[in-house]
Amino acid sequence: MSAFWGELIGTMILTALGGGVCAGVSLKKSYAANSGWIVITFGWGLAVAIAAYSVGPISGAHLNPALTLGLALIGSFPWADVPSYVAAQMIGAIAGAVIVYLHYLQHWKVTDDPKAKLSVFATSPAVYHPFSNLMSEMIGTFILVLGILAIGANKFTDGLNPLIVGFLIVSIGLSLGGATGYAINPARDLGPRIAHMLLPIPGKGSSNWKYAWVPVVGPMLGGALGALFYKTVFLGHQDVAIWVVMGIALVILVLSLLLSGRSANRSVSM
Repeated sequence: MSAFWGELIGTMILTALGGGVCAGVSLKKSYAANSGWIVITFGWGLAVAIAAYSVGPISGAHLNPALTLGLALIGSFPWADVPSYVAAQMIGAIAGAVIVYLHYLQHWKVTDDPKAKLSVFATSPAVYHPFSNLMSEMIGTFILVLGILAIGANKFTDGLNPLIVGFLIVSIGLSLGGATGYAINPARDLGPRIAHMLLPIPGKGSSNWKYAWVPVVGPMLGGALGALFYKTVFLGHQDVAIWVVMGIALVILVLSLLLSGRSANRSVSM
């Protein structure tokens, strides 16, 4: 199996299991309905671990464009392979979302809440504020990529790395996920959001494209900064790229702050 197919299948497994736990908790008449945030965070953590064990020897199990970008920035992954990895991750995420749709086929029409249906596929902020939401996704993904690189440096975890990374996902979800639903992975959010838009889901409502840029841009910036921080601080290798990415992040954060101000003013005027 090629690395492309490894990333595609791995991300499909990740999204099917992760989206599946969201469906179980959110959709009416599911036996897991209303079982809560703890179940979701552990479901996603185990989804990452199983997917990584499945395709790790084939592709390295990035399963996340933010991780792929971060590794390329620090010279641990060839830039030439980045486009094919990201394409595979996006296709795999869409395929995983379709699997969830089919698995819960009879539950969509008996669930009335459009937001609950969207939450199976994509994230939404608990409080809409683009600046804060972007910061949350950046922080969560920064810790994710930094944590993955640090875990990989501990040789005693060889063979256990996917499981430990799964617990890292659980930890981020429990501690930091409540603000935005912790996408921390552009493919995991954008791919299923596209599937939500295209699939014939009864009463599905909006795919919330107004927010869709946040769980893409935030994780990409956070992942890049996490990897560069590890290279600079943990390994002691100075890299001008960290200042470039920090500058880009600052500009985007300022723009998101202006957007947040306009959104607040619009809400007050209404």
